[in-house]
Amino acid sequence: MYNSAMPQFHALVPAAGSGSRMGGDLPKQYLPLAGKPMIHHALATLCDSADIATVFVVLAPDDALFHSYDWSRFGDKLQPLYCGGVTRAQSVSNGLLAAELDADDWVLVHDAARPCLAQSDLQKLIDELRDDEVGGILAAPAADTLKRADTDGRIARTEDRANLWQAQTPQMFRAGLLMRALQSAPQVTDEASAVEALGLRPKLVESEQANFKVTYPRDVRMAELILGL
Repeated sequence: MYNSAMPQFHALVPAAGSGSRMGGDLPKQYLPLAGKPMIHHALATLCDSADIATVFVVLAPDDALFHSYDWSRFGDKLQPLYCGGVTRAQSVSNGLLAAELDADDWVLVHDAARPCLAQSDLQKLIDELRDDEVGGILAAPAADTLKRADTDGRIARTEDRANLWQAQTPQMFRAGLLMRALQSAPQVTDEASAVEALGLRPKLVESEQANFKVTYPRDVRMAELILGL
């Protein structure tokens, strides 16, 4: 689809899940946040980036909700793909196949449930990785004391948090490398883990703690406060 001498940047947002930990009848990505579906905020940040050529959102094949919202402000830059799988890795792999990107194109995989991604952090990720041989992810250094629990829910020991980071998204890799990694490690929960399984070392690009993943109902209000809405 894209034949260019220079690799392009594309975003891919897997949004085929149900988000069962949030409860309710709506899939998590469509829960209201500041008067819009949660996924709107993530898509807006990606679509507003001048570097990103296309934002692909990977939906469940039977998704009947996406087109009930108004996405007109994003124009043709936003492209829905109805090929989501059972797992995140399947959705990303299916999306890569459907998007038909060049192997050298960059793909930024972002969570639909991270509505507070700052444009400055997105730009920092692109700028630091555009010439990188492997790619990398946004992440935040672990700030809290970390406790490992035993099977009884008691503290087994305190973990050393030095050099520990909390992985975030976007996670940015070349399309060809990412496809190969996911095919080799289809059970991973994030793209970086699949790339690591190939023996490669993705780069950590420091971002704000505010780029958190909305997981529980109480997180919605926190996201609204961060967005200033």
